[in-house]
Amino acid sequence: MSPHVRGMLLLVLVTAIWGSTFAVVKQLTAELPPSVLIAWRFLIATLALLPMLLVQRSKTNAVGESLTPAARPSLWRDGLILGAWLIAGYGTQTVALQTTTANRAAFFTALSVVLVPVWLVIAQRRKMPLTLWIALPLAVAGLGLLSWEGGAFVSGDAWAIACAVTYAAFIVTLERMAHRHRPLPFTLAQLAGVTALAWVWALIAAPGQLLPPADAWWPLLYLGVVATAVTTLLQTIGQRHVSAAEASLIYALEPVTASLFSFFLIGERVGLRGFMGGALVVIATILSTQGQAEAHAETPAPAAED
Repeated sequence: MSPHVRGMLLLVLVTAIWGSTFAVVKQLTAELPPSVLIAWRFLIATLALLPMLLVQRSKTNAVGESLTPAARPSLWRDGLILGAWLIAGYGTQTVALQTTTANRAAFFTALSVVLVPVWLVIAQRRKMPLTLWIALPLAVAGLGLLSWEGGAFVSGDAWAIACAVTYAAFIVTLERMAHRHRPLPFTLAQLAGVTALAWVWALIAAPGQLLPPADAWWPLLYLGVVATAVTTLLQTIGQRHVSAAEASLIYALEPVTASLFSFFLIGERVGLRGFMGGALVVIATILSTQGQAEAHAETPAPAAED
């Protein structure tokens, strides 16, 4: 199996796990402020990956190499840049789930798939292709149908759209940086950056609510270990061999899996208008990547000092 195919399969797995998080986060927002939820989620994720990095360092040092993250300042610089985009994406999504449904948040967030090619067009200063001109109004129409089904447009919907914008920027930035560093140290640098920013946010926004209730720990462990540490590592590995356009096409599956998990976990249903709106969003995401999903150039492993 080629690295490109393995990368795509990893991103499919990542997308399925992401789909499960909407229902989990939706339930947790009733007990925790968004800043505290994200702070604990990413602290758990960072601590989960740290032993893996130490093991990797010891094995590498045994053959005379070093994997110390501090050995290359650009690792922490790139990790902090991506961490800022990550906390913007996770923060806006978590705030969104306080007032909108998990289904609607998932499909609104899926707009990020359409926005990835837009970011690429802006960054590369070239004309927007016809398929993207078609995809954008389809996505807007789909989001309109989703909002119509669930009642009036609420503040959570706007936050979910903000999540789509910031996460699209994260995907594009990750494609540019992923090949520079080894996956595990780079993933840890990203998570550590988000953790630091999130705890500053939590201390300012909710200083009296920092300790989660007992029944919140298992969902937090799932979000931190599986849905954050594991998925961020797999995404970093996957996007070393998969282009941002290809990755965004795979991520179009997220609202579909989110709807399934939301139905089975918290009983949310999608009606006819919601189904039509979701279908338009998925069609728009597929259209938006047509003609742009060129194969990602295989990149060599970064130097050992990463």
